[in-house]
Amino acid sequence: MYLNFSEVKAAISSGKSVEDVLEVYLRRIEAQKELNAFLEVFESSARQQAKLVDEKIKAGTAGRLAGLIVGIKDNICYRGHKVSAASKILQGFESLYTATALQRLLDEDAVVIGRLNCDEFAMGSSNENSAFGPVKNPLNTQKVPGGSSGGSAAAVAAQLCTVALGSDTGGSIRQPASFTGTYGVKPTYGRISRYGLIAYASSFDQIGVLANSLEDTALLTEIMAGADEFDSTSSSKEVGSYALKATAEKKKIAYIQETLENEGIDAEVKTRLLDVINKLKAEGHAVEPVSFPYLDYMVPTYYVLTTAEASSNLSRFDGVHFGYRAPNAQGVENTYKLSRSEGFGPEVKRRIMAGTFVLSHEFYDAYYTKGQKVRRVLQNKTKEIFEQYDFVLTPTTPATAFDLNAVSDPIQMYLQDIYTVHANLTGNPAISLPLGKTSERMPFGIQLMSAPFKEEELFNFSAHLETIASNANDA
Repeated sequence: MYLNFSEVKAAISSGKSVEDVLEVYLRRIEAQKELNAFLEVFESSARQQAKLVDEKIKAGTAGRLAGLIVGIKDNICYRGHKVSAASKILQGFESLYTATALQRLLDEDAVVIGRLNCDEFAMGSSNENSAFGPVKNPLNTQKVPGGSSGGSAAAVAAQLCTVALGSDTGGSIRQPASFTGTYGVKPTYGRISRYGLIAYASSFDQIGVLANSLEDTALLTEIMAGADEFDSTSSSKEVGSYALKATAEKKKIAYIQETLENEGIDAEVKTRLLDVINKLKAEGHAVEPVSFPYLDYMVPTYYVLTTAEASSNLSRFDGVHFGYRAPNAQGVENTYKLSRSEGFGPEVKRRIMAGTFVLSHEFYDAYYTKGQKVRRVLQNKTKEIFEQYDFVLTPTTPATAFDLNAVSDPIQMYLQDIYTVHANLTGNPAISLPLGKTSERMPFGIQLMSAPFKEEELFNFSAHLETIASNANDA
């Protein structure tokens, strides 16, 4: 069993081969099939890749990630391998190219072990919306792992791969990280190329990492980051090194008052965050409450804008060009109607219809235009906070993982993202750190957010926060 990349490297240094490491993970995947984390295990290509990496290690030409076994969310393209976004509509589709973020890991000799289950088209907060059945939380199989990157979080938590890639549109990396006791980062919008990520909402989506160590999260983010000629929204800002460095510098940290006053927050989550805040203050950091009076507007704004973008992005899945085509369809219109109604699941159809509604001629100004205006207000207010503070501290989620099939009301499910959508609406980087456990021993995350493109500072202070939080835990 290998918890993180450090343990993998230690095993290789002591004489194990990458093929040996891979076989350990393959056996664990087979033994924990009931989690339903993997939709497909790439045994053949992974073994070939591991063999090649072993040869490079012997020749002394191996990359920085030699021996790292990575799982990929089923909306990230990998050439010559199937990708379905956990949807029937992409049945049988094989990718013609590799996502830039993934290619950068492969160039450093990572080995891809398989594709991971997720909510269909990354739409969900529980991983119960997959066309291939729900993923179970490895810490308690009666609970959800969170979503939409639930398969990625479950695979990392169960040590079925060293790290996993996910995508985060409104918290889809950080929320499952919180539910499974793992690390999850959403970088600044544009920091990592979206080329090869099947789009849900293009102005929100970001590829990010789920891992069992902060060091692995930082390393992979650094390697994947940077400009990409295939993605015009990727930033050309220099990346630098995200290697963790100790810092003794005192910081100014804001915590959003309304997140702790929210009636949905679990008492133990609130108490834990206050413990950490008190520990930070005792260390000499300035930690102050700030008011962010728009908390109740964030989730509605997020769903107006993301469903509009989804309505547009998902129009390409039509049963004509690729993927699922309804077998009984006759004529062009009937082919479109039947293929899309049979190919998409209920939650995806709900969001496509909502998005089509908000983009319709009669309601465009009332919903979509207003949503964009609210987004600008949120961005301005957030920028104002970061002019005075280095970081914003909040819970990642209001509570711990809930039971499978426990939340049937879509609105209640959408409210699971209440603390995470902020970073997607404004484009800021944010990380969920596994710094809390309830009396029932279920984990929850504490979220740290920084100004755009301050990932280096975010990772360094996260490392410091870990030491503080462990001390607070021991107290």
